[in-house]
Amino acid sequence: MAQGDGEICVTAIETLMGVTCRFKVIKNTIIESPQAIVPLANPTDFGLTPEMRAKGFYQTTGVGPDLMSDAKQAVRAMIEWLVRDQGLSLHEAYAICSVAGDLKISEIVDVPNWVVSMTVPRGIFVS
Repeated sequence: MAQGDGEICVTAIETLMGVTCRFKVIKNTIIESPQAIVPLANPTDFGLTPEMRAKGFYQTTGVGPDLMSDAKQAVRAMIEWLVRDQGLSLHEAYAICSVAGDLKISEIVDVPNWVVSMTVPRGIFVS
């Protein structure tokens, strides 16, 4: 199974699994969105072998005043790299971005500009 943090095009590698969860009631508290304790900040790294992680990640960015436009810029740059340098088709590139790409807000300090980054592990490709 796999799904990048950005899930760019409604593509993920689905799987059947069982999950054990532990819930705790926190009285007099309102939690407005999901929260969790996870074993790593980036749990998708569990799916990569040490050899794959050793090859590093390719990163693209989008910078500007509109968060959505910046995200699109980062994704488009990644798709261009995947097509140009990895020899993928556009459809394959979109699927890789959705399955293995991580889309994140990298910087908010330079008002009014955002920095959005997308990373893809280079180790998923045959050298």
